[in-house]
Amino acid sequence: MSTMTREEIERGLAENRQAPGGAARNAHAEALSAAAEATGDRPLFRAALDNQINAYLYSSESPKMLVPFARLLQEYDKDPAAFDEWDAHSLFWQFKWIASAIGHSPEIPLESAAGWLDEMERRYRIAGYSERPVREAELWLADATADDERAGRAYTRWQAADRDDMSDCHACELNSQGHYAMLRGDDAEALEVWQPVLSGEQTCAEEPHRILATSLLPLVRLGRFDEARSAHLRGYRLARDKESLLPSVGRHIEFCALTGNESRGLEILAEHAAHVAPLANLSDQLAFHGGILVLLRRLTELGHGQSPAVPYEGSPRTVSELYEALRAGSLEIARRFDARNGSTRVSERFLARIGGAPLTAVLPLGVRSSALAALPQPGPAPAARPAAPAEGFAELVERARAARDLGHPGADALWEEVALRPEATAGSDPLAAADVADHRALAAARAGSADAPELLAGVRERYRELGNAERAALAELRLATVAAQSGTEAGELRGLLAVALRAAEALDADEPLRTRRIALVELTGIRVESYLRSVEATEDAGHGHADGQEHGHGHGHSELAAELAAFADAYAAALPDVVAEAEEMLGRLALSQGDPERAVTLLAASADRSVAAGRPWLAVDPLVLRAGVLMSLDRAAEAEESARAGLAHAAEVTDTEAQGVVRLTLADILLGRGEADAEAARHALEAAHWFDQAGLTADGGAQARLLLARCHARQGHIAEAAEVLQSTLPDLLEHGEGQAVSAREFLGDLLRDLNDPRGAAEQYLLAAELSEDWEDPRPQANFAQAAADQLSEARLVPEAVAAYERALDLRRRSKDAPVAEVRILRSLAWLGLRDVVTDAAVAGARARMGEAAEVLTAALAEAPEDREARAELAETWNQLAQVLDRRVRADEEAHEEAYQEGDQGEEGRGSGPAEPLAAAELEALRLEEILLWERAAALHAELGPDHLQARFQCVNNAAWTEHELGRPEAGAARVSALAAEVRALPEGVAPEWLLESAERTTEHLLRTSS
Repeated sequence: MSTMTREEIERGLAENRQAPGGAARNAHAEALSAAAEATGDRPLFRAALDNQINAYLYSSESPKMLVPFARLLQEYDKDPAAFDEWDAHSLFWQFKWIASAIGHSPEIPLESAAGWLDEMERRYRIAGYSERPVREAELWLADATADDERAGRAYTRWQAADRDDMSDCHACELNSQGHYAMLRGDDAEALEVWQPVLSGEQTCAEEPHRILATSLLPLVRLGRFDEARSAHLRGYRLARDKESLLPSVGRHIEFCALTGNESRGLEILAEHAAHVAPLANLSDQLAFHGGILVLLRRLTELGHGQSPAVPYEGSPRTVSELYEALRAGSLEIARRFDARNGSTRVSERFLARIGGAPLTAVLPLGVRSSALAALPQPGPAPAARPAAPAEGFAELVERARAARDLGHPGADALWEEVALRPEATAGSDPLAAADVADHRALAAARAGSADAPELLAGVRERYRELGNAERAALAELRLATVAAQSGTEAGELRGLLAVALRAAEALDADEPLRTRRIALVELTGIRVESYLRSVEATEDAGHGHADGQEHGHGHGHSELAAELAAFADAYAAALPDVVAEAEEMLGRLALSQGDPERAVTLLAASADRSVAAGRPWLAVDPLVLRAGVLMSLDRAAEAEESARAGLAHAAEVTDTEAQGVVRLTLADILLGRGEADAEAARHALEAAHWFDQAGLTADGGAQARLLLARCHARQGHIAEAAEVLQSTLPDLLEHGEGQAVSAREFLGDLLRDLNDPRGAAEQYLLAAELSEDWEDPRPQANFAQAAADQLSEARLVPEAVAAYERALDLRRRSKDAPVAEVRILRSLAWLGLRDVVTDAAVAGARARMGEAAEVLTAALAEAPEDREARAELAETWNQLAQVLDRRVRADEEAHEEAYQEGDQGEEGRGSGPAEPLAAAELEALRLEEILLWERAAALHAELGPDHLQARFQCVNNAAWTEHELGRPEAGAARVSALAAEVRALPEGVAPEWLLESAERTTEHLLRTSS
C-alpha cells in the first residue's frame, strides 16, 4: 500500500480545492483525508476534512458531509486551541451547511434533526455568535413539517437578529427571504426582495445563479416576460456546469415546459442526461426531477409521449417511459420525507408542481432550438362534428369571397374554415364547393405540386358549368402562371397567355371585374415576355449572335421598363393596387440598373397606391425594400420611417417569412442608428420567432439571432448575447466564410468579456484557421494575437507562446503593424518568466524586449512624429526595467527562503534562479533599471501632459530603486523635480492624486535617509 508524503497531500489539497464540483473531486478529497489521517499529522488531517466537507457541498452528494463534519467537530472538542481563528470560524460556518444537509436527508429522524438544531444554537451562543443563522435553519425545518406558525415566528426572529460574522452573505439571505415569500404565494414581494441580486448589486459564488432560476415562474406569472427571458438566458449559462445547482437546472427546464419552449427544455435535459439518475442528495433529486417531470408531462400532452427522451438506468426511454419512472421514484422520495416530517407537505407541493399548467402559449427566448419532431396527422374522425358555429354558412362564405376579392391575406384561413363546414361537401351550394376547390388548387399551385394544373383545369370547368365566367377566366390565367413556373416551352406558354387574355376580354362589358382580369393577364404577360426574351437572348448569344448579351440586359431592361410604365399609365385610375405591383417591379428594375434614387421614388409610389386602394398589406414588401435601399444611401432616418410604415401595414400579413423580414429590417436599421438598442432587440427577437415559424431557422432565423446578439451586447447584456449567438453559431458557419469568421470573432469577444478565456481563445483560433488562406494576413494575425492573450489569461503558457509566435510571424509578413508586433514580443518576454525566474528566462525576456525596442526605433526612423510608436518605446523601456527588477526580487526571495528554512544547499533552492547574484551584480541590475526608467520618463515627457501618469510611475520606480541602492536623497530629488514641473502646469492639467502621491513619496524617502 503506497503512502503519500505531506508535500504530496498538501499539493493534492491545493489542486482539489480548484477542481470542479462533482464525484471525481469528492473521491479525490476522500482519498486525501484518508492519506492525511494515516500520516498522524493532526493539522494536516483537519485541513483534509475541511476540504472534504467543501467538496461535498459543491456537488450532488452534499449529505455526505455529515461524517467528515462530525469527525472535525470531535477534533475541535478534543483540542479547541489547535484551531486558529480562521479554522474555528470555518467549523462554525459549516454548522449551517450541516443543518441543511440534515433537513435534506429523510433517513435522519426528525428528533435528530431538531437535536442538531439545538446543538447548533447552543454552540453559537457559547461562541458569542448571533442566533440569526439558527433561526433561518429553524424556519426551513418548520416549513418542511408544515408548522407554519413556528415558521412564521422563526422568520420574524431571523430578521430581527443581528448580523455578524456567522451570517450568510446578503445575496444568500435574500434568496431565502424571497423564496419564503414565493411559497406564501406573494410573487411580487419575492421579486422585490430578490431585486438587489437580480440587478447584480449583491452576488456570491452561487448567486445570482439560484435566484435567476427561482424567479423565472414568478416573473412569467406577473407578465414580466422580458425579465423572465433574460433571467433564463443569464441563469442557465451560470448554472449549467455546476453539479450543486441541479435544482436550478430543473427550474430552467420547468420554465421552458410552461412557456411553449419544450424543445429548448429537451435540449437542456439532454445536456444533463448523466444526472437523470438517483442522487445522494434526495432533496436535490426531487427538485431536479420535478422540473424534468413538468417537461415530460407537457411533451406527452402535445402528443410526443412515444418520442425518445434520454436514457435512464442504462436503458433508452421514451418520454412516457421516463415520466413514469421518474414520477414513481420522486413520489417515493416525497413519501419518505413526509414520513420523517409527520406531514404531507413535501408530496403536496411536489404534485402541485408537476401538474402545473402552461403559463403562456409561447415566450420567444431568442436562442435557437430544434423543432419538435412532426407528429403523424390523424385521419378525420367521422363521428366527431364541430359544434354549431355562431356564424351561418352563407355568411361565412360571403366573408371569404369578400376577402378573396380584396386580396386580403386572411382569405385562405376563411376558406379553410369554409372547407371544414359540413355544408361545403353536402352539395347544397355548388358554387361554394367550387370556391373551396379553387382555394385548394391555388394552394397546390403555390406549393409547386405536380397536380396543380389538373386541379386548376377542373376548377375552370366547374366555374364554366356554373356560368361564372369571371372565375373561369382567372383559372385560365393561373394555368398560364403555373406553366411559366414549371418551365413550359415558350410557344405553349404564349398560347396559354393568349387563351387567358381572350377569356378575360370575352367577359360581359358590365362585369365589374372584367378590367381587373384583363389587366392581370397583361401584367403577367409583360413579366413572362421579359423572361422569355432574356432566355432567347441567352440562347442567341450561345449560338454566336454578338448582340445577344446586350439585348438580354440593357435593351431587355429598357423594353420591360417601357412596358411597365405604359401599363401603369393605362390603369392608374381604375386599378391602383395592380399598378402598385407594376411600380414595385419598376423599382426593382431601377435597382438592377444601378439607379437607387429612382427605385426609392417608385417603391414609395407603389406603397402609397396600395394603401390608398385599401390594401395596406401590399405596401409591406416595397416599403421594406425601400428601407434597405435608403440605408445603402446613408439616409437612415428615412429608412427607419419606411421600415416602421412597413411594420405598421404588416398587421394583417399572414406570411410568416414576410413578418420576419420586416422586423429584421427595422431591427437592423435601429441598431445601425445606435439610438434604440432595446427596441431593436425586441424586433430581432420577434423576427427570429417568425422565421422559425416559416421553417427558416437556419437562414433568416440565424441572421435575426446574430442581430439579436449584437443588440444584447450593445445593451451590456453579455451573457444573453453569448447564449443567443452560441445557439445559432452552427447555422452562421454555413453562411459563407466571411460571416463564419465574423461570428467566431464576435463570440470570442463575448466569452472574453464573460471571463471565459479558454472559450474565447478557442473561437479566436478557429477564426484564424478560417482566414488562413486569405491574401491579407492581418485578420489571421489579429485572431492569433487575441487567442494568445486569452491563453495567457488562462495560464496555458505553452499554448499562448505558440499562438504569439504564429501572430508574430504574420505581423512580420504584413510589415505594417509595428506596435502590434512589439506588444507580442513583450508578451512573449513575460510568458517566459511566468513559471520560474531563471537566468535563462531573464536573458530570453531581455532579448525579446530588445527586439521590441529595435522594431520601434526603426519605425520612428521612418516616421519621427509617430506618437504611438514613441509611447510604445517608452513602455518597452519601462517593461524591460520591470523584467530586471523581477530578477532582483527573485534573488531576494530565494535568500529569504533560505534564511527561513535553513541552509539546504543548492538542492534546497528548488526552481529559483540558477545562480545567486553577487552584490555587484545586484547593484549593476538596479543601476540599469534606473537608466531604463529615465529613458522611458524622458520619452513620456516629450509626449506632453497626457503622459504624466506614465511618466510619474517611471520616476517613482527609479526613485525607490535609488532607495534600494542606499541613495534615498537622489530618489527624493527625482520625485521633487517632477512635482515642481507639475505645479507649474495650468490648473486641471495634472490629476490631483499625482502631487499628493509625489509629496508622500518624497517625505518617506527623506525620512528613511535621516
